[in-house]
Amino acid sequence: MAVYTKVSAEEIDAFLTQFDVGTLVSAKGIAEGVENSNYLIETTQDRFILTLYEKRVDPDDLPFFIAMLDHLAKKNQPVPPMIADQTGTKIQKLCGRYACLIKFLPGISVTIPTPLQARATGSALGAMHDALRGFSIQRPNSMSHDTWRKLAADCGPSKLDDIAPGLNDLVATELDYLDAYWPNSLPQSVIHADLFPDNVLMLDDKVTGLIDFYFSCTDIRAYDVAVTHAAWCFSEDGQQFDSTVSAALLDGYGETFGLSAEDRAALPLLARGATLRFLLTRAYDWINTPADALVTRKDPTAFLNRLKFYQANPDVFAE
Repeated sequence: MAVYTKVSAEEIDAFLTQFDVGTLVSAKGIAEGVENSNYLIETTQDRFILTLYEKRVDPDDLPFFIAMLDHLAKKNQPVPPMIADQTGTKIQKLCGRYACLIKFLPGISVTIPTPLQARATGSALGAMHDALRGFSIQRPNSMSHDTWRKLAADCGPSKLDDIAPGLNDLVATELDYLDAYWPNSLPQSVIHADLFPDNVLMLDDKVTGLIDFYFSCTDIRAYDVAVTHAAWCFSEDGQQFDSTVSAALLDGYGETFGLSAEDRAALPLLARGATLRFLLTRAYDWINTPADALVTRKDPTAFLNRLKFYQANPDVFAE
């Protein structure tokens, strides 16, 4: 979550008149994240998240996201459905952006996960994958393996080396390796593709919400596990790996869905791909984020450290 588009209280108040949600009490921009503009809204009836869709969300993809969230909600998954207005419409326009009002879910995002919290998250990811078995709508991954080479080029060799000396050559070598060995034959499904701790809401050791599905897409299912592993099992700077959190996360996933032998064998490669993907998108945002945007830029080297770990420790996923 973030704020790129600034919306006044008066504009939010007028926007809310389209819904049966009461009148505005307060609105606060949310700085975390890098994708869309988000506000925490409190009305006389309840609390909501107001989202304005920014540069990386294609308006043509919004029906996919609505259908996916509706499907998961009907399957009793802990997801925040979009709120329909008085005409039944879920997507509106606000300040020149497509926008929606989303149900607020209780809970907090943890910063240093415990093994119990990681197990609960792995279990929730597996339950979500199970619930999506019957979901037939597909969406290509806009940040798939096939896009990473162009993303690296868009960052620029010198700019990558400004982030970390030698980074451009490291990225080029890793891209060649992933192109040669990427496991395209593994089972695919709709995945979250961005299940970082700040996209999971928890109360104690219980998952109360899975949020921010705007990278959700059809891709290798085990890649979702690799993304979540890279996001949850390291210190924020990526320099420390927590093996107990790793084991708990994978055990939790096994409780509700599970990994085939082929999936588990591919996880080291998928994890390298996941870390390269987030290294590159963070690098691009680090280079290109507007100076006046209310958004917290995220350090690309945190995922450079994770990538180096997975390169050096291919047995980390062994049972």
